Amino acid sequence: MEKLSQILWRERELLETLLYKLEVEQLVMATGRTRWLLQAAKEVESVLGTIRETEVVRAVAADEAAEVLGLAPNPSLRALIEAADEPWPTILADHRDAFARITADVTAMADTNRELITAGIRSARETLLTLTEGTDGYSADGSAVVGLARKPLVDRNL
Repeated sequence: MEKLSQILWRERELLETLLYKLEVEQLVMATGRTRWLLQAAKEVESVLGTIRETEVVRAVAADEAAEVLGLAPNPSLRALIEAADEPWPTILADHRDAFARITADVTAMADTNRELITAGIRSARETLLTLTEGTDGYSADGSAVVGLARKPLVDRNL
């Protein structure tokens, strides 16, 4: 159980790091300084890769703990909590609660970042449209409505 608890601590630390990296990514997008956006995205992907690797190690440790407790392989954290003797139920429940909180924060941050990226792409596309075709306004979903061609803002005859 001690090995499993150590791995769970490591996963919690990685999720906190992921949350931090997502916030950095969001700040980069919010400032419009796209120079660092690729670096921020790479750092998020790197942490996600480490989390995936740690999940495999955690699954092995959970199977080992399940065997000691007489449970079937691939146990849930809840099953381990119910089968273990103190102090492990308290420790494992603390891990479970922390995972729920951090996961909710990571999900919210990732959703916000996705919205920022989508808005940035839409804005860039609409800017390009105004340089070539022109827009007559916006539809209910926020996309540009292309109308009659206007004279471009850039005089290419120079």
